[in-house]
Amino acid sequence: MKKVIGLSFVVVVLAMAFYGCKKENKVNNMPTVNVGNMEEAEGDSTVYGVCVDAASNSIQLLTNNGDTVEYIFDNPNGENVELGGKFPGDRMAVIGYEGKDENLAQKVINITSLQGRWTSLDKDFEILDGGVVESSVAAESNPYTSWKIFNGKLILSKDTFDIAALGPDSLMLENANGIFAFKRKTN
Repeated sequence: MKKVIGLSFVVVVLAMAFYGCKKENKVNNMPTVNVGNMEEAEGDSTVYGVCVDAASNSIQLLTNNGDTVEYIFDNPNGENVELGGKFPGDRMAVIGYEGKDENLAQKVINITSLQGRWTSLDKDFEILDGGVVESSVAAESNPYTSWKIFNGKLILSKDTFDIAALGPDSLMLENANGIFAFKRKTN
């Protein structure tokens, strides 16, 4: 019996040490993403932070204010709430509200996944840290130069879009002019 208790104690200590190291690595490996003044935009109901943990229907967020908040996905119509995945360490933008007993998320946008180079037939641009967009098409008449998320919508320069889909290699944006599909371009 003493051997079982002693072995159990060793297993618990090792698990705690492993978890502590693992947690410390997460903090050290968190990407630093400067999203400019997005956090401070007046009238923006978006909560920004870093994904700490995620499950199939929830996300735990360490907000830019230092609070840890859990959101349960609110998708009564079966719509996809999560755009771009939910991976620990990724920067996130959450549009949600306080429910009766919990915080509910209507839309979760992975900012880390949104960043990168996107191309279509007439556009080739890169979404960078700090709200900057660089265009790779010299002849483009209205290149995007800035970006931000405001109340769950992506604003590219003066154009406002709903993010219809965001995957590892695809981005679909929608506004009154139609649906625009982009693929991720790797160098």
